[in-house]
Amino acid sequence: MSTSPRTPDIVTKLPAVGTTIFTVMSALAAEKNAVNLGQGFPDFHCDPKLLEDVTAAMAAGHNQYPPMPGIPALRDAIAAKISAQYGHTYSAATEITVTAGATQAIITAILAVVRPGDEVIVLEPCYDSYVPNIELAGGSVVRVPLVPGSFRPDFDRIAAALTPRTRAIIINTPHNPSATVWTEAEMRKLEELLAPTDVFVISDEVYEHMVFDGARHESVARFPGLAARSFIVSSFGKTYHVTGWKVGYVAAPAPLMAEFRKVHQFNVFTVNTPMQHALAQYMAEPKPYLELPAFYQRKRDLFAAGLAEETRFRLLRSEGSYFQCVDISAVSDLSEAEFCLWLTREIGVAAIPLSAFYGNGFDQRVVRFCFAKKDETLLAALERLARL
Repeated sequence: MSTSPRTPDIVTKLPAVGTTIFTVMSALAAEKNAVNLGQGFPDFHCDPKLLEDVTAAMAAGHNQYPPMPGIPALRDAIAAKISAQYGHTYSAATEITVTAGATQAIITAILAVVRPGDEVIVLEPCYDSYVPNIELAGGSVVRVPLVPGSFRPDFDRIAAALTPRTRAIIINTPHNPSATVWTEAEMRKLEELLAPTDVFVISDEVYEHMVFDGARHESVARFPGLAARSFIVSSFGKTYHVTGWKVGYVAAPAPLMAEFRKVHQFNVFTVNTPMQHALAQYMAEPKPYLELPAFYQRKRDLFAAGLAEETRFRLLRSEGSYFQCVDISAVSDLSEAEFCLWLTREIGVAAIPLSAFYGNGFDQRVVRFCFAKKDETLLAALERLARL
């Protein structure tokens, strides 16, 4: 007796997850030939020297598996950069691991420390991978909102969320999507708050080199009480304009990194070899990342000036990252999500609603633009937005 082929039913581990807003908006932007200021990636090329270094690495035969935690030269360069920038010394051998981008780094850190029933605090609005990562690890998500409008951490609410079941907290500075940057005082407050606990910190610092107006990036590496309990995540894709390479890294104390590597080796095991050699070579000159704040501040100022002069948007302060948030209240009565769809279809500019970064879809009439674009792209967007 024959039976028809049958695909078994699957019970999803992520019932609330669908297609991300970034994919939806980018697809709509392409369909409508809109200027895509939604998804956060540059539309300009990286330094040709970096491409030459990749070509040289491939020609030199660096095309097989690298060591699981990353090639020694790149880990040495990362440790040296962190020491020079933030004054904290990490062992390249035992405390630095090269990852397949920051997103893989974050889920690996979560899987390393979060067990079923553990609670993990996320500060909303937050990057969209955090919550699914926690759920995949069997953890419970505890959502604590940043202060609406200012997007500063609310330490009273964070303190109230801490319980004996709290395993970790995820922080992000410079912040996506709000473009705020944590201050030294805020980092010290977090350090003080967590001191009597066994809570781990996963610190998403992928925009570390994009801090404006003379401010500095307050990495958790600067604060001994935080560094001792933290996984620091960063991204070469963001820093060097090569988001498609998907190469990042994690720094953490040796006991934490040992557990991280256990997961990493059965997650991706290793990361693209020639890119690692190229990045190690390229990092010998710090000028590219030291000049990044000025590079992006000029783009921020160009875009912000146009918005202020040509539109009725109310600009929120962009302290870091490559995002500019605006309040749409004076422009439209639509919800954030409906406004972004309308803006893409009718005006020809794509943006992202901040409500997409909240679990409950909290709508505060704010949308996010990405200014990591060529000047001509930004000017084309401004010309269209002036029609509003």
